[in-house]
Amino acid sequence: MDSKERFLRPSFSFPQSPHIEVEQDILRSVQAILRELDGHHPGLQCDQGVRRWTLHKKIDRNPISCDILVKILIKELERAERADNKHYIIPLLHTLMYTIIKAPYISDGLYERVYDFCKKLLTLPKPYCIVGLDCATKIKNERAVPGLSYQRMVISEQSLRSKEYPHQERVFVFLDPDLISESVCNALLYEAHAAQAQQTPTACMSYVIAHSMLAALGSQCDVQRLQKALQGKPTDVLENCFQEVVAAVELTRAEARTDQMRYAERLGKIYEKIITPSATGAASLKGPQNIPLPNPNINFYLWTDDDLIRKELFLFTRPASQSSEELESFNEQARISVVSTDSGIEGDLPPAPEELPSSSSDKEISRLQRRPCIKKKIPALSSSALAPNTCEASTAQNSGPLRRKSGTITENAFCQKKMYTARIMVLGDDRVLGRLAKAYYSLRKSEARRPLLTVKANLQFYYIPVLDLQPHSSPTTEDTTLNRMECCEVSMYLGKADPWYESNISTLCHMIPKLATMPSSPSKQLASDPFITDVTSYYTRMGTQPVCFQIYKVKIHYRDVTQDPVEDVFLTELKADIQDHALLKESTLTRKKTNVESPGTDILINYKKTSLSNREKEVNTLLHSSRLMMKAIPSDETEDLLCLNVSITEVTKTTNLSGRSFSMDTNTVRTSSITIQTKSLEHKTFTVCLDKDSRRVHSSVVRLEVSPCLEPDYCMQKMKVMQLSPGVQEDVGLTKYMCKSLFLPINTFAGIVQ
Repeated sequence: MDSKERFLRPSFSFPQSPHIEVEQDILRSVQAILRELDGHHPGLQCDQGVRRWTLHKKIDRNPISCDILVKILIKELERAERADNKHYIIPLLHTLMYTIIKAPYISDGLYERVYDFCKKLLTLPKPYCIVGLDCATKIKNERAVPGLSYQRMVISEQSLRSKEYPHQERVFVFLDPDLISESVCNALLYEAHAAQAQQTPTACMSYVIAHSMLAALGSQCDVQRLQKALQGKPTDVLENCFQEVVAAVELTRAEARTDQMRYAERLGKIYEKIITPSATGAASLKGPQNIPLPNPNINFYLWTDDDLIRKELFLFTRPASQSSEELESFNEQARISVVSTDSGIEGDLPPAPEELPSSSSDKEISRLQRRPCIKKKIPALSSSALAPNTCEASTAQNSGPLRRKSGTITENAFCQKKMYTARIMVLGDDRVLGRLAKAYYSLRKSEARRPLLTVKANLQFYYIPVLDLQPHSSPTTEDTTLNRMECCEVSMYLGKADPWYESNISTLCHMIPKLATMPSSPSKQLASDPFITDVTSYYTRMGTQPVCFQIYKVKIHYRDVTQDPVEDVFLTELKADIQDHALLKESTLTRKKTNVESPGTDILINYKKTSLSNREKEVNTLLHSSRLMMKAIPSDETEDLLCLNVSITEVTKTTNLSGRSFSMDTNTVRTSSITIQTKSLEHKTFTVCLDKDSRRVHSSVVRLEVSPCLEPDYCMQKMKVMQLSPGVQEDVGLTKYMCKSLFLPINTFAGIVQ
């Protein structure tokens, strides 16, 4: 038989009757997920977030059901499109794509149906067209080179060495010990370590080889015999086989016109070389076999150092040849910036007073000697590196109302060439997001002065809400809902904007702390079915659509004029309370009028009123107020106007028969920038709290200046333009296409679903 005819990737033949029960079980699971998305069944809330995980676990245990699940999901997607149930589309599509990545074999006819459906989504508005384009691109590549997505995912997540595909990814999970209890941290670490105990590099390489062979050769691949042969090979021989498989897959991907026959022939030769007569054994089972998709290596860190993210990113992106001394040098250069006024050549330095004048020959020799220093090679940067996300920056200009950005259509070419992807995840409530925004702003500032990390790595941010309540309290469902509404406003907004995020991620808010109450004895069930680790892996893999939140900068002036103003940033909330004196009451035993001093003080407010028409109106007013609250997160997901909702508690004095009293009213204004100052600088002052964090409190404040935080790259480029053209105020050159404001992008599954 000709080798080309032998490796035509024949399909598997499945008997029909034994799989009727499997098909009915999978159909019931899919319909349960759809009912959960409808939200019409309150009784289903107890299992919310588990159904998707349970469905994919069924696929792992019975790989034959992959083909059945793909068919069911395609039918449900087509039915949702005809019935105009758009809220089904993105959850079903993500479930389908994750199944295709894990599946050992998908028929070409199913690939075509999925591809045709994804192309139909391109005519729909955002975010459906964005997700549809991303899925269509992946399906096209997977159809041309079966097994490509699985291979690249495992190589990058497990940091396997490959010259043909050197891309590396890493998941960083930062736990704030002040927000997450020690018991919860230990429970997360235990589950992650139990899940990764069997994910050795040799095992992952065997998974890649077996999956690529099965995807390309179909029923011609004897998986059991192949896995037995791979287990008996030395590590160096296994690595050589792995490199050959990766080279064959990437070579087929790089060809202008992919040929399925040639691709199967290439892998068929490697397959025959691996299978030796000594590896013969029992006859393999018919149909595809289970080849697990290993979870990514998740690295946990206790976030005790504010600069920890930057340090870990440097260690991740540095070459293996760099030493720890260069890390210390990197830290010192990031903290200290010294401007040199000399040429660095010893001959040009003026002689010290105690030095004797040297001869002319000595001067000639010393002229070419340099002072001791560390020479760092800075990569040449193109304009695209100085303007990140310029493809989206044009939409952020002031041509219309400031809208909340979500989703990414394309990335610029420079970002696509980056070899590293850092997936940064934080757990906690809104306080940890405020800390993340501050760390991100600090990182962007240092990178604007000297780009080292962002030119190498793509940064992706993820957020899992966790409410770690007191162990002795047993709150009711109503209490936990109120706590989440107060402490997890960002997750509430993301859950309303993206139902699939609400179903899979927001449900972990109270589920993760329950891990601490579980017994810590080793369990095979926990190692084989790690729920939190699996959901986290699914989130980092499929959550590719960011929702961008504006970071705001506040300049704080203190009553003590000798104390310099402080600049800080916040993401969700700024609360300012008046430091009030004790209320003065004068009363006697006889009936007399009571003189009550009203709380608060007179404050001067200057702000630019924001409207949908983008017509900013400057307002100046004087109010007697006791509290101000600035909210950056809207309560409604349909409100995508980028502004601050400022609630001002106004105190109004009134006179009645019982004497003088006061009433309190709340005034709300929308603004993007506001300045607040006490009228009298000698008496009452503000106590300012940022992002609900008691660790970020400022006292004795007399003036606040709040405005959107500008992108440090834009500020640096603007400063260069001003130096060259001092009279030019408007944006010219590269600054015209750069994003002005600094956003914190948090990845979700769909972005904002209108």
